[in-house]
Amino acid sequence: METVVIRSQAQVVEKNAKAGTGDGSLPGVADPLAVAPRDAKELSRQFFRRLAELEEGTHEYQYARNTLIEMNMSLVRFAAGRFRGRGDDMEDIVQTGMIGLIKAIDRFELSREVEFTSFALPYIVGEIKRFFRDTTWAVHVPRRLQELRVELAKAREELASRLDREPTVAELATLMNITEEQVNEGRLAANGYNSSSLDAALTGDGPENGESVLADFIGVEEEGLQLVEDFHALAPLMAELSDRDREIIRMRFVEEATQAEIGERLGCSQMHVSRLIKRIIGRLREGMLGELGCA
Repeated sequence: METVVIRSQAQVVEKNAKAGTGDGSLPGVADPLAVAPRDAKELSRQFFRRLAELEEGTHEYQYARNTLIEMNMSLVRFAAGRFRGRGDDMEDIVQTGMIGLIKAIDRFELSREVEFTSFALPYIVGEIKRFFRDTTWAVHVPRRLQELRVELAKAREELASRLDREPTVAELATLMNITEEQVNEGRLAANGYNSSSLDAALTGDGPENGESVLADFIGVEEEGLQLVEDFHALAPLMAELSDRDREIIRMRFVEEATQAEIGERLGCSQMHVSRLIKRIIGRLREGMLGELGCA
């Protein structure tokens, strides 16, 4: 959505420039993209000055604003170049930085007596960093832990260089003025930055091992899952039992009462209770096996 907006604005600027529809009090800019950064600095002041006088929403206002956007695209490309080694498509990074540039143009005031480049760069870099924070982590973790990961990396590098060895958790905590628990929390959260596919191929050390996938080594059989399936299959069979049969099952397998105790409650012998339990279990087993046969 934002990318489409940026591109449409660029098209409007180009159309306006070719048609000569700029405001008469502004210098003509035939191709804003071709304006050198040094010239854009002075031209931007003139356009910002006029932008403050124009009514928002008018044709002249849009022309001035869109021209400012295109003239200062070099700022976005300069900022995006700092993130070239992150592995993402540069076009995506530039488009994200353009959002920051537009925000900076909309909020800039000449009365601040600060150069627009100095004002805009934090907006542009901030949007790009937000893009990486929201899209590059394999697992979403809180922002404070994302920032802690970066600080931990800097502290580890500094201490490793100073000590000529890997620093301990206690040393990292002392340098960063945080607790050891926070250091461990940050290290654990850092594991969420990258991920591997469960279908990732792993080559064995020898030819006899062949090729396996990651899931073969980290997956385990969950016995409880089979119990859940059994309970779901058993529920309708239990509902078909009589009230007395369900009570016998409850006393035997929930209360763990003995057959003699069940006989006392029902007023019958232990042997009769044993026959009743075998009959009920046999009926349920037949029903379960029938379900499996149908599946």
